[in-house]
Amino acid sequence: MSASLNWLTLLVALVGAVVAVELLRRWLVRAARRWPAAGPFLRRCIWPGFTVAVLVAANTVYTPSMMGYGPEERQVGDLVDRALGLLTVVGVTWLVIQASYAVTDVVLERLEQVEGDRDRRARRIRTQIALVRRVAAAVVVVIALGAILFSFPQVRALGTGLLASAGIAGAIVGIAAQSTIGNMLAGLQLAFSDALRLDDVVVVNNEWGRIEELTLTYVVVRSWDERRLVFPVSYFTQNPFENWTRHGSRVIGHVYLRMDWAVPVRELRDELHAFIKDHPLWDQKDWTLQVTDILPNGLVELRALMSAADSASVWDLKCDVREHLVEYVRTRRPDALPRFRVDLDPGDRPHDH
Repeated sequence: MSASLNWLTLLVALVGAVVAVELLRRWLVRAARRWPAAGPFLRRCIWPGFTVAVLVAANTVYTPSMMGYGPEERQVGDLVDRALGLLTVVGVTWLVIQASYAVTDVVLERLEQVEGDRDRRARRIRTQIALVRRVAAAVVVVIALGAILFSFPQVRALGTGLLASAGIAGAIVGIAAQSTIGNMLAGLQLAFSDALRLDDVVVVNNEWGRIEELTLTYVVVRSWDERRLVFPVSYFTQNPFENWTRHGSRVIGHVYLRMDWAVPVRELRDELHAFIKDHPLWDQKDWTLQVTDILPNGLVELRALMSAADSASVWDLKCDVREHLVEYVRTRRPDALPRFRVDLDPGDRPHDH
């Protein structure tokens, strides 16, 4: 077979591989309407699929002997053949990682839609899946790097000698990477001990926020004002922090009011119930209004409690309740507005002239 015919065969194989993946892509586009799993595969696996298909086709058809290389060109042909093999390993690794992420994306998307009492368990599973797939991706990459390195005869020969000193090298690497390994173990501990989950509401270092990202090495907390606070995972195993959604997403909020002694507590309590009973954010469970303290400055402290399904809802509910009660006292009972009294001795009172 002539060299030109071999090159034509290679070209046909490459075009056929691209056409096959394109047909698969179009089928997935149609299937996505009735098969939810098709969407993640389309997002993650199309470009890796094209890459692997082209590389596998080229690796299957291309050989230096078939291409009619002369003695001078044979070395170049061998280098191309080896490069195709290494690129195929890289492409397959990329495809395997993206396919595993696509499969888990289907589960994660369903878990994100879970609400109510099952939300806590769903967030725990999401956290564990996110960490496990990162670990799996790291393992796949390490295996691929090992396969690439040991494809070189020089590395295989060197590896035999290095095995003898693997214990010393491992000890040195272990000491150097102690903090990194500690962080990774801390991340797994947090995920599988259920101490921290994605979307948990936490107070860390006096900052209120939600767990936006939890990896093997760091945790990202999104604060109420959209700042991102990045902590090492080990921080959460070595320092105390508040987790408001540890046993559930339901939260009780409170609103404090400081009023004059003339405040009608029962009337204000009835007004609170009348306002929240039809409020869409109230979960129809807990509410109350109580006098909780007499402040040193002479004002009466009232605390209104109300519950909601999650922290975001309770925040909005608290703001709405506070605004309503302030407006109610200002317009209906202005005599209850905070005021400070000063008792002057008769000799200190101003005289009329």
